Amino acid sequence: MSQSTRLLNPILIVGCIVITVSFAVRASFGVFQIPIADEFGWLRSDFSMAIAIQNLAWGIGQPIFGAIAEKIGDRRAIVLGALTYTAGMVLTAWSVTPFEHQMYAWLVGFGIAGTGFGVVLAVVGRASSDANRSMSLAIVTAAGSFGQVIGAPTAEWLLTFLPWQQVFLIFAVAILALILTLPFMRAPQPISRTELEESMGQILSKAFRDPSYSLIAIGFFSCGYQLGFVTAHFPAFVTEMCGPIQPGGFLHSMGITTTSALGAIAISLIGLANIGGTLLAGWAGNHFPKKYLLAAVYTGRTLAAGAFIVFPITPLSVIAFSLVMGSLWLATVPLTSGLVAHLYGLRYMGTLYGIVFLSHQIGSFLGIWLGGRMYDQFGDYTMVWWIGVAIGAFSAIIHLPIRENRSPTGVTA
Repeated sequence: MSQSTRLLNPILIVGCIVITVSFAVRASFGVFQIPIADEFGWLRSDFSMAIAIQNLAWGIGQPIFGAIAEKIGDRRAIVLGALTYTAGMVLTAWSVTPFEHQMYAWLVGFGIAGTGFGVVLAVVGRASSDANRSMSLAIVTAAGSFGQVIGAPTAEWLLTFLPWQQVFLIFAVAILALILTLPFMRAPQPISRTELEESMGQILSKAFRDPSYSLIAIGFFSCGYQLGFVTAHFPAFVTEMCGPIQPGGFLHSMGITTTSALGAIAISLIGLANIGGTLLAGWAGNHFPKKYLLAAVYTGRTLAAGAFIVFPITPLSVIAFSLVMGSLWLATVPLTSGLVAHLYGLRYMGTLYGIVFLSHQIGSFLGIWLGGRMYDQFGDYTMVWWIGVAIGAFSAIIHLPIRENRSPTGVTA
């Protein structure tokens, strides 16, 4: 099959469905932080470690599933990912110790890798024309944001009348159902003759010798730290640190009467704002240097996080931060994946982006683990929040030396 000249095509639509469901479940785990800890009397760091391991496994699994997709096919890789994800959710639902949650988090994380950005962005990128690629990647990324919009509130709603174990089982069924969509995802082969002639080893060697590839990976670390910490801890942070919701106010009239509900809505607002932000990033990636756009995104995140923690935390500031942070949330993904495709071609994009994404997930692991650890030690999240601000500023700077004005395989994105 050749690359599609149409922006909307079956591969893009199925990719959006897979990413939406996968990310809806993934984004909901922060909502379970307090219910699970309260039921078993665990420290905050116990369940935080399970989420941190999940994110680390996601990062480790991403290049592995990218390579699997390139060897045996994208659809088979996604089926394997969905089955692994489902098994992890089912086993976790019957777990009663921190060790069990942390062990099965490896399965969940590998499952997210098999149904996440690495595999899906690669196949969508190959299915898109050069003119549409940046926007196609942005649309799939925005689908992940939509999953975030519905994931946390759905979990919060289900928890009002079901135990968390049954919610996990419902989510497992939703993930397994993704397999039914895959017959419509028939991935085209890369069209570049140069790429077809180069082996994976040659491409990897070329990338590892290039300082720009290292800078992309290091910069993506801070993205993972910030996203991981906020996704895992922000609902609990808002529940405990935010000022009360006033009776008769706007939020109260909408049924948001507790800071716990506001915490779940905050995750949803981040995802909602990110739909627009990601699509804008995809458009901008076709018109401006991606490295400068990435530097601008990280600068914006740094300023937003710094301002939020300095001023009193109120329902209004939570909403404002969620909208601002959301507009910058996954804007890095189409820009980073597009930059990798631009520099090193499409043939092994899944593996190359997966390796960069591993750096992202190491940052995510650190943000989640430190969040729980420092909360248990200091009783709040202030220190780990300021570490995220500093890392974000560093990432904004490190993107500037990237050399973007070349494409070794002759394929642009």
